[in-house]
Amino acid sequence: MRTRLKQALIVLAVVFAAAQLIRPERANPTIDQSRTIQAHVRTPSGLVAVLDRSCGDCHSNATVWPWYTHVAPTSWLMAYAVKKGRTAVNFSEWATYSPDQRRMLLAASCKDASDGKMPGVYAWLRQDTRLSAQDVETICAAARQPEAIAARKTSH
Repeated sequence: MRTRLKQALIVLAVVFAAAQLIRPERANPTIDQSRTIQAHVRTPSGLVAVLDRSCGDCHSNATVWPWYTHVAPTSWLMAYAVKKGRTAVNFSEWATYSPDQRRMLLAASCKDASDGKMPGVYAWLRQDTRLSAQDVETICAAARQPEAIAARKTSH
């Protein structure tokens, strides 16, 4: 029995070591500050602070990649979550969304936050990303008043 346990542990160690060779991309695209949600928030609602703290790692181009995101299989899961999150909504690319898309994205963010779907399992790894009831209300208030996050007119 002891021999089998040792063999199993050796196999697990080799598989774990080999898994480290599969390195997912962990890139942060360049951020044009004029395109971010921060550049388009017109009211001091606290929304930006909530989004930066709880949503920014997966839903912006400013992802923080802590040490555990360099260790498989967590590295694979985090890279996948960031790719999927940026596809769903990217607060660094807010200016690229139409006003209707913005309203829809804020409404979806409110629903997901209210239902506890976001920030999801990531909150287990980073407890500071957990949303309080006040954080959820901040997101939902912005969803109810999308004119506060309308496109700013720029002059050339």
